[in-house]
Amino acid sequence: MSSTPSNTRLPRHVDPRKFAQQGLDLNGFVSISDLSRLAEVALDSSDEVKVELEFGVDEERHRVITGRADCALKVTCQRCLEPVEVVLDANINLAIVWDEERAKQLPKVLDPLILPEGPADIYTIVEDELLLNLPMVSYHDEDCIEQTSFGEDEVEAKTESTKNPFQVLEQLKGSPKS
Repeated sequence: MSSTPSNTRLPRHVDPRKFAQQGLDLNGFVSISDLSRLAEVALDSSDEVKVELEFGVDEERHRVITGRADCALKVTCQRCLEPVEVVLDANINLAIVWDEERAKQLPKVLDPLILPEGPADIYTIVEDELLLNLPMVSYHDEDCIEQTSFGEDEVEAKTESTKNPFQVLEQLKGSPKS
């Protein structure tokens, strides 16, 4: 199996079917700024995604792409609106198919990747997998907003200071409550 050096930028366009037939591996980095949808949620688009992809043919003769994509993404905490780091670790397990009909015939362990013949955008494939691993809501692990709690004294003082709306009616009736 052949592979690219691991400290290089990943090529954007490759032919996944040819890579699978040849059993090639791709290892490298992709800048988050090159992944437009992921860059929209990231506070710092200068970070990089480490990508390891293996192209091959499985026992059932499916052309497959397996591997992983990892990155630490700085996003906005939904509690305090300050930056928080979210670690994304996407496992990639795709089968390259021509159409929806062939996608339905795949085993459940493989996700379909419907591609026409020729070069495909690897960055889009990696970005899709990372977006699927992005949490719905991002927040700090520890409490990042101070909890405001009222002591019993404060609650009692508040209740005493508020007037009873029926107190006026009680006085008008002329019979004070005992």
